[in-house]
Amino acid sequence: MRVAVIGAGIVGVTTAYELAADGHEVTVFERRGSVAAETSFANAGVIAPGYVTPWAAPGMPGKVLRMLFERHAAVRLHASLDPALLAWLWRWWRACRPETWQANRTRMQRLAVFSRSRLHALMHTLQLEFEHETGYLVLLRSPADLAAARPGLKLLTELGGRFHLVDAPRCREIEPGLNPDTTLHAGIHLPDDEVGNCRQFAHLLRTEAQKLGVRWCFHTQVQRLVPGRTPQVVHRYMPPAESTQLLIEPASTSNGGPSTEPAPLEPIGEDFDAVVVCAAMGAPELLRPLGLKLPLRAVHGYSITAPLRPDDLPSERAPRAALMDERYKVAISRIGQRIRVSGSAELGGTLEKYDTAALDTLYKVLNDWFPGAGRMSQVQRWKGARPMLPDGPPVLGASGIEGVWLNLGHGSSGWALSCGSAFALAQAMAGREAPISLEGLGIARLR
Repeated sequence: MRVAVIGAGIVGVTTAYELAADGHEVTVFERRGSVAAETSFANAGVIAPGYVTPWAAPGMPGKVLRMLFERHAAVRLHASLDPALLAWLWRWWRACRPETWQANRTRMQRLAVFSRSRLHALMHTLQLEFEHETGYLVLLRSPADLAAARPGLKLLTELGGRFHLVDAPRCREIEPGLNPDTTLHAGIHLPDDEVGNCRQFAHLLRTEAQKLGVRWCFHTQVQRLVPGRTPQVVHRYMPPAESTQLLIEPASTSNGGPSTEPAPLEPIGEDFDAVVVCAAMGAPELLRPLGLKLPLRAVHGYSITAPLRPDDLPSERAPRAALMDERYKVAISRIGQRIRVSGSAELGGTLEKYDTAALDTLYKVLNDWFPGAGRMSQVQRWKGARPMLPDGPPVLGASGIEGVWLNLGHGSSGWALSCGSAFALAQAMAGREAPISLEGLGIARLR
């Protein structure tokens, strides 16, 4: 088949590769000048299936309300709440019911476990070498933090994941760089979980996909879809000067370049046998004219990244792999010779405006655990729009519109779910049974 993939984030890149590996002729349309240029650019990089969970969880509405009055809140609501977002919050609130959360968590974790195995298969088969470390340590500052984490430990046990509840001295053996002056009660060590450079992996897989014949159309805006037995993609090439700039501080250059066959300035249409929409926050605008209204909203996340100090290499003050501060829901990751701190869930904000309080929380957590580890004069601040559905899982499979398929809405778990989602979708499009159950991941649950 001739297949169009719309969007070249980590989900779009993995989808393009799996479809090409299955023998399809694939064209990818991306409005930026490179792969992984938006939400996949500077995320936490954590792959921890046991901690892939819906944000819609029992007790979460009350937690969010209490966080409105906290200085270092994990969730932030802005006053500019529009009616559509209020409707989204209402659906999210309904999805917080225990039975709904349990079902959605099971679906997400099943996909996450398979996705990790598919990632490892790609790494081995294609001999992909990228910044990658094994090990994940959840830091519990107090007995109250441990008590709050215990329901999650029960679910980890049911999932069959390997973990160890460890005391503070053992935490400091696992991560010797932890600041001894910061109070630490216990930790949860997941030795099989990992952290990896999502953007670097995306660029490597893009190269492998290109070897299989994938055509990449960068700086190209898809304006509309025309469904049918041979769906049409109407697109327009945008010179780089017209493209929206990356929302990164300071600005960063990308490794990708424009397509070798740039589209003309005037809109043109191309016919395909199928179209896969992986466009994240661009998806609702494309699908709405076709009668499909996805309840997809941006939940913004932040990260700060700084190079490690040269005199610390190999560093005794930096993390060895990945950690999570459970109280503040902030991840600290070792990304090659850089340290990255990621967190916050911001509703109602915009990509253009940075919330200084959210950034202050990231700096606080970094200074609590690894003071002086990074060269903060060279810090890069980043904000990304995570495409989140109100109940948590992504939507994966046929859209119900002839010729149009979906692989989007992964929220903050796009990196952890991407490889499995892409492989399962490619199998479904070929009429084969997916390697895992896709029950509850289709569009039907959102109607």
